[in-house]
Amino acid sequence: MGIITTRDDTRIYYKDWGTGQPVLFSHGWPLSADSWEAQMLFLASSGYRCIAHDRRGHGRSSQPWTGNDMDTYADDLAELIEALDLQQTVLIGFSAGGGEVARYIGRHGTSRVAKAALIAAVPPLMLQTAANPGGLPIAKFEEIRQGSIADRSQLYKDIAGGPFFGANRPGAKVSTGTIDSFWLQGMQGGHKNTFDCIKAFSETDFSEDLKKFDIPTLIIHGDDDQIVPIGAAALRSAKLVKGAILKIYPGAPHGLAQTHKDELNVDLLTFIQG
Repeated sequence: MGIITTRDDTRIYYKDWGTGQPVLFSHGWPLSADSWEAQMLFLASSGYRCIAHDRRGHGRSSQPWTGNDMDTYADDLAELIEALDLQQTVLIGFSAGGGEVARYIGRHGTSRVAKAALIAAVPPLMLQTAANPGGLPIAKFEEIRQGSIADRSQLYKDIAGGPFFGANRPGAKVSTGTIDSFWLQGMQGGHKNTFDCIKAFSETDFSEDLKKFDIPTLIIHGDDDQIVPIGAAALRSAKLVKGAILKIYPGAPHGLAQTHKDELNVDLLTFIQG
């Protein structure tokens, strides 16, 4: 575990496990590096150096009032990569973290990157627009913002205990521990930071960033994702990233890094080794 301090004096916490080729993870909203523990334990045990940071305003990182936007998130990621002098890095982004990875490549290129994986990721654009009719209407994100202001603790419990892990589906088996972990990670983040991040992950258009991918890219998404609909996300991203490998998990929810961790772990290892 370690800390870097960015150019605007924001402290970014990261965990650093194992040795070998670096694999760098970017987490989703409103989570932290802890959400990647299943993948980090597996890949570090398979001979890779696994690094995951808490995005600014999330987890154990600083909670600055400003800079809670995708450009700054991507620049923070660049500072972490440079501070650790990572080379031939595999970037893996989940949900909002997939946007962070895309914007990093859009702003900083792939000179330090060997491969990328977008897992249930928000690119190219979550918001419904005339050009993106398959996206979600702005009212959905206003509802999340209102829930955050009214009672964000309960909001996180409702999301985790409902659509995020597919717990609202018939026959679903989502443990109380999994739901509690989501809640705990969310409550570690700053209120203002997680509030601002809703706009960042939902209204940022990553289309031009995806067109700049010039490395092997794996895109994984569940076809029962109730948070980031596959039609406006993975299916479109796969058309924008040249040569992307698209893998769809039948029946998988948004939080597939937990619900389908064994399958995902093997798929990531196979992709990294390939």
